[in-house]
Amino acid sequence: MKEKKQEEKPLPEVRYFDYKDVDTLGRFLNPHGRIIGRKHTNLKAKQQRDLARAVKNARFMGLIPYTIR
Repeated sequence: MKEKKQEEKPLPEVRYFDYKDVDTLGRFLNPHGRIIGRKHTNLKAKQQRDLARAVKNARFMGLIPYTIR
């Protein structure tokens, strides 16, 4: 018997990912600081690539830590 998946809270609809908007980017990171996959975020492929690019830029600029302990 398969277990039911727990319903996750819906993530906000975002048109443009800005690397300076740390609060929005933080919603797409798990507690360890990794980017959440497309299956859980329900983003399209281009949106996921834009998200990854924005998170990487924010990490490089020091706005988001690379890892969270």
